[in-house]
Amino acid sequence: LLMTPRYEKHIFVCIKDRPEGHPRGCCLEKGSMDIRNRFVQLINQHGLKGKVRANKSGCLDVCEMGINLVIYPDNLWYTGVTDSDVDEIFEKSVLNDDIVDRLAATEETWATCQKIRNNEL
Repeated sequence: LLMTPRYEKHIFVCIKDRPEGHPRGCCLEKGSMDIRNRFVQLINQHGLKGKVRANKSGCLDVCEMGINLVIYPDNLWYTGVTDSDVDEIFEKSVLNDDIVDRLAATEETWATCQKIRNNEL
């Protein structure tokens, strides 16, 4: 069986909603829906509807790190994303298969997230 992907790129933006003051944070209250909507605008502006998709996602399990998203099939994880980062992410990662280094999750990102959860920071 030869698998054919539905989309060339699939962007999942966390829109997890937690009660105000939750220790893990909440991507939705930080503006993640606006970020997802901007990706949709860019997809449409570049004529990529049907080739690239931006979906709302449940928790991606790194809410402590700010708004986060993942782009498949490249397995690019971005944390601490703001509205002002979306155009750059789209240009580099969606259109040009490149990485926005300052936002890309690394082993250090995952270690920091774990320290936050363990109240070590």
